[in-house]
Amino acid sequence: MITSENIKSHEIIGLRTTIIESSNLQLKGLNGIVVYETKNTFMLKTKNGLKTLPKLSNKWEFQINKSKIAVKGLIMHKKPQDRIG
Repeated sequence: MITSENIKSHEIIGLRTTIIESSNLQLKGLNGIVVYETKNTFMLKTKNGLKTLPKLSNKWEFQINKSKIAVKGLIMHKKPQDRIG
């Protein structure tokens, strides 16, 4: 089960996410489904197409079943294989 303590050790692709805080105010509230991940970015499928967004400057809220988990981008700022492994 994914929790706020162990989310960084889980696969993020396929999860719905929303940017809840950002250094770029235009990104706040942007949401979609994570379709790709690199060390520095998440690619989201949004209602307006694919968006590649920086991890580090944002605070993310992931929806897992009916619960929501808020995560600072710094925690997720690694290559997916390094973060999961």
